[in-house]
Amino acid sequence: MGRREMSGRLSAEYQGLEVKVPSLFRCPISLDVMRSPVSLCTGVTYERASIQRWLDSGNTTCPATMLPLPSTDLVPNLTLRRLIALWASTAAPPSPSSSSSSSPPAPSAVGPTPAAAAAELLRRVAAPGADPCPPLRKLAAFLNDDDVDEFDKNAFARAAGAAETVASVLRRAEKEEGLEAAEAAVRVLAAIAASDCIEEENKRRVAAALAADARSTAASLARVLRGGSALEARVDAARLVESLLRNAAARAAVAESEPLVAELVRLIGPADEKGGLDRGAVAAGLSCLAAIAATRRARAEMVRLGAVPAAVRVLAADAGCPAQALRVLEAAVGCAEGRAAICESAETAVPAVVSRMMKGGMGGAEAAVSVLWAVCHRYRDRRAVAAAAGCEGGLARLLLLMQSGCSAAARQMASELLKIFKVNGKSCLGGYDSKTSHIMPF
Repeated sequence: MGRREMSGRLSAEYQGLEVKVPSLFRCPISLDVMRSPVSLCTGVTYERASIQRWLDSGNTTCPATMLPLPSTDLVPNLTLRRLIALWASTAAPPSPSSSSSSSPPAPSAVGPTPAAAAAELLRRVAAPGADPCPPLRKLAAFLNDDDVDEFDKNAFARAAGAAETVASVLRRAEKEEGLEAAEAAVRVLAAIAASDCIEEENKRRVAAALAADARSTAASLARVLRGGSALEARVDAARLVESLLRNAAARAAVAESEPLVAELVRLIGPADEKGGLDRGAVAAGLSCLAAIAATRRARAEMVRLGAVPAAVRVLAADAGCPAQALRVLEAAVGCAEGRAAICESAETAVPAVVSRMMKGGMGGAEAAVSVLWAVCHRYRDRRAVAAAAGCEGGLARLLLLMQSGCSAAARQMASELLKIFKVNGKSCLGGYDSKTSHIMPF
């Protein structure tokens, strides 16, 4: 039965309730009013859920134009979203059974505004003497809910005082009994700072709120990293550390916090009784340690706290993020303590570095060469030299790096390392697991 035929059969009492929806507000696929409008590269806007189902089904064309899609990126159409929200707040007709003077306004056609509910939760968090944990947990659920529109999440994140209020809860947790509130605050702030759907401006608001009292923030994050009820909460705390490290003024406070650095090192270690490594924890922890390692004064302390064996373990276990692990080791060889730590476990460390040399992009490859050059050539540690000479595929990797457009400094270090690696068929070709054929110069 068509829409017009059905409309003709409506009684006079209900015909007045029909709302005329502008055609631009309807999704071309579902024909419903869009709640989360997103645009394809063709310029056509769809409801997010509808177009995502289309793309997930293997389609590579725009449903409206049938043009091929060079990109399947979905860009939120915030202008259209605001227009729909404005229209929805004024388009709903009054109830036919009630007088206009006594009846409350009808709900909008697209439902209540989630951002308003989030604002109410924020007021409960800020209420003096109230337990902030329940509203903070609801806010975290709101921000992590895929069904909540990005517009509403960003509206909450940009609300005046939102980031500052939640960050203050985190910093107030100075005692062990405040750990639960600190963890709840971390989950909310991390949902903003690490989410792809949150605008960069709103992420900077979180970073600024955390940096307002960087030392207190670092102490509270270290507490959550140490005593978080679940690994997920500890990973979220590390993501906030990473956000804090982007603030130049706060970087020193983080780098100088021994408890925080120690917990980051522990985060990239075994995650269970069997000694397994969690890739999410490894990624978050290494990202922070690599940023901290850029501070020269922090390197010796990182080494003392076990950063070198932890990074080597990640490389040996192929637990992901090889470029970041190699950058941590590159920073470590910049101090005597770091070189000593690598050379003490050369039989494990050097093969791990060689094996992941070409797995972390150009940055990781150059970091690996820098590590090997420092311990094998510049300082000529016999244990490191012996371990390097026995590595399979080391020569092939160095030659490949030299031919792949690396920096002049990396090329020079690689050429000086060539003489260390044994020249034989096994070392040339056996260790590089590529499907590409390489022509060796001899």
